[in-house]
Amino acid sequence: MKKTNAGTFKVFTTAFVLTFAFFSHVLNVDAAKLAGDKIETEELIQKHLESIGTEKARAEVTSILAVGKSKVVFRGRNAGETTGIVVAASEGKKNLVGMKFNNNDYPYEKWGFDGNQFTVGFIQPGVRSNFGEFMLFNEKAFNVGIMGGAIMTSWELLSYDPKVGKLKCGGTEEIDGAKLYECKYDPRKGSDLRMKLLFDQKTFRHVRTEYTRVISGGQGTNINSSSRQNEKRYKMVETFSNFNEFNGLTLPQDYKIYLEILAGNGTSAMEWNMEFTNYQFNQPIDVKEFKVDTY
Repeated sequence: MKKTNAGTFKVFTTAFVLTFAFFSHVLNVDAAKLAGDKIETEELIQKHLESIGTEKARAEVTSILAVGKSKVVFRGRNAGETTGIVVAASEGKKNLVGMKFNNNDYPYEKWGFDGNQFTVGFIQPGVRSNFGEFMLFNEKAFNVGIMGGAIMTSWELLSYDPKVGKLKCGGTEEIDGAKLYECKYDPRKGSDLRMKLLFDQKTFRHVRTEYTRVISGGQGTNINSSSRQNEKRYKMVETFSNFNEFNGLTLPQDYKIYLEILAGNGTSAMEWNMEFTNYQFNQPIDVKEFKVDTY
């Protein structure tokens, strides 16, 4: 009796179909995963606002006053640390942060925006800290409502306006095991300070902002002196954590600022840790309080 290949062909066809289905499933899963890793800017903003609170809860807040404990740590040369208190206040587009420390050489750190002008306080008469000088040098970037995030009513994403600055999302990043959406922000008035905002992929909370700037070294009078005038590299990182509900809004209780300066004469780093133990809302704040450049 003559043999046929019908059985073999059927087995081969079944195996091919199953294999094709398997790889199609894998490709679809990978494609879905890649699509899930990306998000449109408008969608991210909307989900982020929802992570703060309902539209009604957000609209009912006209001012925020947060108070708590602060600690600053200096690394590198002149290493040390000191503790104190912190106040963060905002009303509309106005905002300020003030820290007072138990240290005669470093009694204060203050910065604020009164709606028109960004100012930084002095730590001694006529003297600002390295942090204060960095802030003032980049004032165009700090008067657009990015710094402080959702702690402030001035947080730019609460009333995002592309005419003020452009937010562009699309990338992803992983930090300490947390998967984050990455967005870049560019003020319309221009700034040499690069700003990157990071949002938790699960909660859409704003958890980190990174600021970087490189200032090229100057030209010396000769080759040797020119080589000594190295560029300066600045990196500042804000992190927000320990989110809890206050007055219908989910806000961070822990706020950290880290500043690193790399220069020809070495590296210096500073870290401010703030823990807000009390939030108050809709308290009137004198506009004069937002101007902080007096000692």
